[in-house]
Amino acid sequence: MSRLGERRRKTSETEVSVRLELDGSGRAQADTGIGFFDHMLDALARHGGLDLEVGCKGDLQVDGHHTVEDVGISLGGAFREALGDMRGITRFADATIPLDEALARAVVDISGRPSMHGRISLPADQPMIGEFDTSLCAEFWRAFATEARITLHIDTLRGENAHHLVEAVFKATARALRTAAARDPRSGDEVPSTKGVL
Repeated sequence: MSRLGERRRKTSETEVSVRLELDGSGRAQADTGIGFFDHMLDALARHGGLDLEVGCKGDLQVDGHHTVEDVGISLGGAFREALGDMRGITRFADATIPLDEALARAVVDISGRPSMHGRISLPADQPMIGEFDTSLCAEFWRAFATEARITLHIDTLRGENAHHLVEAVFKATARALRTAAARDPRSGDEVPSTKGVL
């Protein structure tokens, strides 16, 4: 049985559609109007083992904030839907990923308690990567964690190049999400919580 989530979100600022299959082959189709962000969504799909379709028409004449945040909201909701009742998932995972001089760590608990912690430190002298405002990296993951109802810790451990740092963050989080959402054969059909629910 496929684990599939879909979301549509329309506001006065954006119109977003998301389709996510958890047990995919790492394929992405992303069209948000922000090239680097599309590149990061492709990395999320590829390293997260997801099949992902994302479309967004946003108010880019203002800036990219609403587009990136609303995609995060929609993607987080689709991820939560795809998890279903969460029976048999691994639940906890972490990944530390390098990209050249950059190193990032992500730790995930599919907990039902939405929060994001950590520190994504990016060079102040590199505020933009193409048309992507680097401050939106944290905004995306905060929105995602809230709607996915997960606990997410992200830290950049070292690095000098903003492109490398943001990409390492996306890849590390993708790998952690992939492992946490994976089915654990030792769990059988149990929800991995002493409470019996997540």
